Amino acid sequence: MQTPLQITFRDMPHSAAMEVHIREKALKLESHFSHIMGCHVTIEQPHKHKHQGKHFCVHVDVRVPGAELVANHHENEDAYVALRDAFDAARRQVEDYARKLRGEVKTHNGARSPSVTPAEELSGD
Repeated sequence: MQTPLQITFRDMPHSAAMEVHIREKALKLESHFSHIMGCHVTIEQPHKHKHQGKHFCVHVDVRVPGAELVANHHENEDAYVALRDAFDAARRQVEDYARKLRGEVKTHNGARSPSVTPAEELSGD
């Protein structure tokens, strides 16, 4: 990564074990696309419900050349499950972005002209 990984804990105490886990996930993310410019991970515990348990919410922002990929709103009662889900979503976005840059994304050859309505297309006019 060109800039260091940023990790933010909100409404919860800092956890060294969780920070190590996040760093491992970020390194693995970089193995899918080596041109990642930066990554910011926010883990928070916004709701402290007495009867429903504590939920952790994870946001992963990945900066790549020409775009910012965001995976957010991954909630779970287990912080590590929320981290896994958020990083899985970020990985899919990074892989899709890399395929797009390599030109591996399919395009529609028979795309309609915006001036032709579906009814005109069927009638052959």
